[in-house]
Amino acid sequence: MFTTHTSRDTTPRQTVVVLGGGYAGVTAANRLAADRGLDVVLINPRDHFVERIRLHQWTADTGDPRHPYASVLAAGVRLIVDAAEHIDAAHRRVRLASGTVLGYDLLIYAVGSAGATTIPGAAEHALAICEWESAGRIRERIATLPERSAISVVGGGLTGVETAAELAGLGHRITLVAGGEITPGISPRARASTRATLRRLGVIVREHTVVHRIEETGVMVGGPDGDAEITGDLTVLAAGFTGPDLARNSGLSCDDAGRLRTHASLVSVDDTAIVGTGDAAVPDGVHTRMSCQAASQLGLHAAKTARAQLAGRPPTPAHPVFVSQCISLGREAATLQVTHLDDAPARTVVTGRAAVLVKEYVCRGTVWGLKGLARMAGRPNPAAVAEPVEVAGV
Repeated sequence: MFTTHTSRDTTPRQTVVVLGGGYAGVTAANRLAADRGLDVVLINPRDHFVERIRLHQWTADTGDPRHPYASVLAAGVRLIVDAAEHIDAAHRRVRLASGTVLGYDLLIYAVGSAGATTIPGAAEHALAICEWESAGRIRERIATLPERSAISVVGGGLTGVETAAELAGLGHRITLVAGGEITPGISPRARASTRATLRRLGVIVREHTVVHRIEETGVMVGGPDGDAEITGDLTVLAAGFTGPDLARNSGLSCDDAGRLRTHASLVSVDDTAIVGTGDAAVPDGVHTRMSCQAASQLGLHAAKTARAQLAGRPPTPAHPVFVSQCISLGREAATLQVTHLDDAPARTVVTGRAAVLVKEYVCRGTVWGLKGLARMAGRPNPAAVAEPVEVAGV
């Protein structure tokens, strides 16, 4: 039995199911909602949109990343708050955790990414910053800690650096542990400025340090000075991303990180009725750093590809471009690394208050963009949750 949705008119409508309500999923759904010949259904396990780039603020209680879907989804998008458990590509249907089965003409796979927990002991003794639920647990745990508690942040990428700086602003003793240099994607000058700001905030930065395992009392590491234990009251994990198990468990081709393999057009290498986008997909020959910067562009292209597939036209390759990497360092400092279109660092680096203002503008701009697409497709959705309609015998 399929689950589909009825329309107010009798014109046949094709159904596009979007799995995932992050930057890429909402962008794709809003763009497709402008097409009155489509029934667009968005499946997401949460009833609100999360600004993932503000999760470090959420843990420190310096910002709220939540937005009601009614404010960012177009009126034509039907939201079902549920989680996808299996994709039956052969029969073009998705089974949800609730037991509901949805049929589709085209599926957009935009389930995002999760924090990697491959370090021994991480699952038991660390909390990941990369996901909404786990970030909430970090926030709750920090609220119970005494002043000047010792917190280790494992991971020297943008997320780890932002988290370390934000928590240092609360007065805690922060150690940032990186396997190589911190923020490897920016220039040496930008990295030196970032290190200097972290020092001013009191963050101890341990680069070229391998984490052997995470224990309840701290982090066991090895580095230039030998093996040691970094003791602490809390370990926060920001050591990379991995794709959810949904695609792999559904028999679809994935890379080693669990991301859906697609052609450059974002069409799945296994099925022409599946389009992958955002962090959840790895397009052949297309550089896509996991970021909202890439996700927003790939969401737009996913909608374009979906339209082409439904109309029987050949899809075009995606060409996401990058303009900067912007790192918040607490509420009073930031590093803005201007990049070339391929994300390689350019000469220009902005720091200080100017970088703070740009970073905040960028964060707000991602939400403004979603709301703008919703307005273009129709008025913001006043009641974004719709129940599926069971259709027997399909």
